[in-house]
Amino acid sequence: MSRPLLTPADDGNRYDLTSPTAMPRAGGFLWNRKMMIQVTCRGYAVAQFMQPEPAKYAHAPNLEAKTFMQPEQNYYAHHPGRFFYIKDEDTGELFSAPYEPVRAPVDQFTFSVGKNDLAWTVEHLGVRVELTLSIPTADVVELWSLRVTDLSGRARRLSVYPYFPIGYMSWMNQSGEYRPDLGGVVASCVTPYQKVADYFKQKDFKDKTYFLCEQAPDAWEVQQAAFEGEGGLHRPSAIDAALLANGDARYETPAAVVQYRLALDGHGAHDYRFIFGPAFDDAEIAAMRARYLHADGFAAARADYADYIAGGAGCLQIETPDPDLDNFVNHWLPRQVFYHGDVNRLSTDPQTRNYLQDNMGMSFIKPAVMRAALLHALAQQEASGAMPDGILLVEGAELKYINQVPHTDHCVWLPIALKVYLDETGDYDVLAAPVTGKDSGVTLSVAERMHAAMDWLLQARDHRGLSYIAQGDWCDPMNMVGYKGKGVSGWLTVATAYALNLWSDICDKGADIGIGTGDDLAARAGHFRAGAQAVNRAANEHLWDGDWYARGITDDNVAFGVARDVEGRIYLNPQAWAMLGGAANAGQRASIVEQVRQQLHTPYGVAMFAPPYSAMRDDVGRVTQKHPGSAENGAVYNHASIFYIYSLYAVGEGDRAYELLRQMLPGPSEDDYLQRGQLPVFIPNYYRGAYHQYPRTAGRSSQLFNTGTVSWVYRCFVEGLCGLQGDVDGLRVAPQLPQHWPGIRVVRQFRGATLNVVIQRDDIHEIVVKLDGKRLPDTKVTGIVAGGVHALEVTIPR
Repeated sequence: MSRPLLTPADDGNRYDLTSPTAMPRAGGFLWNRKMMIQVTCRGYAVAQFMQPEPAKYAHAPNLEAKTFMQPEQNYYAHHPGRFFYIKDEDTGELFSAPYEPVRAPVDQFTFSVGKNDLAWTVEHLGVRVELTLSIPTADVVELWSLRVTDLSGRARRLSVYPYFPIGYMSWMNQSGEYRPDLGGVVASCVTPYQKVADYFKQKDFKDKTYFLCEQAPDAWEVQQAAFEGEGGLHRPSAIDAALLANGDARYETPAAVVQYRLALDGHGAHDYRFIFGPAFDDAEIAAMRARYLHADGFAAARADYADYIAGGAGCLQIETPDPDLDNFVNHWLPRQVFYHGDVNRLSTDPQTRNYLQDNMGMSFIKPAVMRAALLHALAQQEASGAMPDGILLVEGAELKYINQVPHTDHCVWLPIALKVYLDETGDYDVLAAPVTGKDSGVTLSVAERMHAAMDWLLQARDHRGLSYIAQGDWCDPMNMVGYKGKGVSGWLTVATAYALNLWSDICDKGADIGIGTGDDLAARAGHFRAGAQAVNRAANEHLWDGDWYARGITDDNVAFGVARDVEGRIYLNPQAWAMLGGAANAGQRASIVEQVRQQLHTPYGVAMFAPPYSAMRDDVGRVTQKHPGSAENGAVYNHASIFYIYSLYAVGEGDRAYELLRQMLPGPSEDDYLQRGQLPVFIPNYYRGAYHQYPRTAGRSSQLFNTGTVSWVYRCFVEGLCGLQGDVDGLRVAPQLPQHWPGIRVVRQFRGATLNVVIQRDDIHEIVVKLDGKRLPDTKVTGIVAGGVHALEVTIPR
C-alpha cells in the first residue's frame, strides 16, 4: 500500500512529506533573533545571520550578488546545502541524504517539518539515515544530529561522509583546514572591501565558518575541487578512495567534508552530532563547541527553542469541519505571525508598512510588542507628519535598497495597526503616551503624532483631491506613475479615506472615555471624518470607471486599471479599500464583487490584477517588466488577496470571503499540493497568476514566507470567520461561518481570559449569545477579567 504524499503528524505539530521528487522545492524554515535558515526536502539551504546586517556563512560556489531569499529560488547542483553521502565499502554503491547530490532513488523517504526542527528519514541499501536540524534561541549555529542504522541483518562496512559546502567566501582571502584542536573544519576569509572606512565597519565581522564534529573523523577534505575531482557531486572522486586525502584549501573554495568508517554486524545504530555556523575567532568556535556539541547541549537547546516557539502560540484555537484548516490555524499560522513580529524579517530597516503590519499581528500574540513598535515607529516621524520609508531598528542602521525610493503610503498603516492593538487590549491610554522624535527631540503624544500623520495624508493630494504616488505606494514596483510629481494612486486615495475613518473612530472613543484632552479628540474626529468624506467624493468623481475603481492616473493624466486597458484592466486593491473606506455604495460594491469574480478569481486565489502585462509600460513602471503572473505582475499576490478577503468580511460577504481565504492555503487535495509545490506550513507571498495565459505554471508557490499577508489572515480568522473582535469595553460576537458549516468550536484568549466558544446554527432570526449559561442582552461580552474562564454559547441563523 502506497504511503500518502503529505500527512500531518504529532497532533498537527509536524507535516511529513514522503517524496523528494514530487514537490522538489518544498521546505521548512527555522529562525531565532539572530539567524534564519530555510531547507528544502532535498537538502538545499538558504541561511543568513545578522552582524548587524544580513550575512551568509555558506556561499554559492561563485562570486554572487548580495541576495538572500529569492522568489521561486532556483537550486542547482552546487547550491549551498547540507548533505550526507553513504557508501557501501563492499559493493561501492552510493546514495546521499536527504536526497541531493546523488539523487539515487531510495526505498523510503520522509521529510518531516516541525515547528521546532526539521527532520529526514531515508532508507536505502539496507541503511536507515535519520537527520535532524535544530537551532538554539540565542546563537547563530546549526545543530545537526545523524543516526545511521543498519537494517541489512549481515556484517558489512560503510563509510559516511557529511558534506557541508562552504562556497566562494571572498576574492580577497579565503582558506580552510581541519583543526584537530577545535575538532572540525574551519574556513576563513576577509569580506571584500575597497574603502578605508569599510575596514573599520567590517573588522569585527564573523569571517570564519566552522563545521565541528563531536567524534573525531577518520579522514577529511577541505578543498571543494579536490573532493569532487572528475566525478562531480553525483559521484565525487575523493569518495572512491579508501580514505579522504586530509587536504586543505589555500585561496581555494573550501568545503567541510569528513569521513567515518563503520564496521557493522547487521544491527544497531551509530549516532553523530555536528555544529555549523559563523564565528569571529577560534575562541568563539571553542566556546560554541563547549556550549552545544554534546548530548546535554543539544537537549537543552532544543528544549529552550521549543519554549521560545511556544511563546508565539496566538489567541485562537479552532475546531471546524475542515481539519486541515484547523491544523494550519492552530499550529502554523500563529508561528508565521510570530516570526514576522518577533524578528522583523531579520532586517535592520524594515519598510514602514511592513514593520507596522507585521507588528499588528503581534497584537494577537504579544500585544506589548505591538505597543513598543508603534512608539518606536512614531519616534522616527518626520516634522511634516510623514513617516519615513523604513524604520531603523539598531544604532548605525541606514535606509537601504527600496527604502531609498520615495513612497507615499506609510502613514496609512498607523491607524490600521493601532486599531487592532486597541481592539485586543483596550489600552486607549497609549494615545496619551509621550513620543520623543529621534531627530527633532520634540516630545508629542501618540495622538498628536497620529493627527500629524493624518493631516499629512490630507495635504499630500492634488487639485482633484487624489493622493500622490511619487515612486510607489503599497506596490513598490509601480514606480513610474508619478515620478514627475503629478501622478496619483487610486488605491492610496481610498486607503486614505479608510485610515481617516479609523482614526476618527479611535478619537471618538478616546474622547468618550476621557483620554488626554477629550474635547480636542472629539473635534479632531470631526475634522478627519470630513476629510474622509471629501477624499471619497474625489475618488468617485475621478476614479470610478463604471464597474470598478481605477488603479491610478499617470503623470500625463492617463487613467489606468480601467475597462479600456488591454492589460492591467482591473486591479484588486482599489476595489477592496473602496469597500473598507466607504467610497463604494451598495450598488458599487455589488458591481465590484461581480467584476472581481469574473476577471480575477482563479483556483489558487484572487489575482492582484488582470490581465498581466506582457511588456514594459513606462507610465506605470517596472511592475510591468516582471514575468506575467509572477510577483506583482498579476500573481495571486496574497497580501493584496487578504485585503480583499478582509473587505468582504467587513461588508458581510462571509461565504465569498471564506472561499478565497481557504484557497490561500495549499491543499487539501494532492493535485493542489503538487501544483503549488509547497507544504501547508506557511503562506507564501504569492502563487503564480496568469491562470488563463499560462495554466501550466499557475498556482506555483514563490516559497517565500516573508509576507505582510499573515497578520491580516490571522485577523480574518479571529474577527471575520469567528467574529470575536475586541472593542473598547469587551468582545463583540458576530461570526460569519460558511453557509455549509453547521458550527464550530473555538478557544479564544482575550485580555488574559479564556473563552470556550461553541458556535452553532439553528432556526432563529438573529444571533443569540449566552455567557456561562445566561443569555446576554446583546452580542457583546463585557466585564471580562484576566484569569477568568468562561463558556460562550453562540447561536446563529441557518
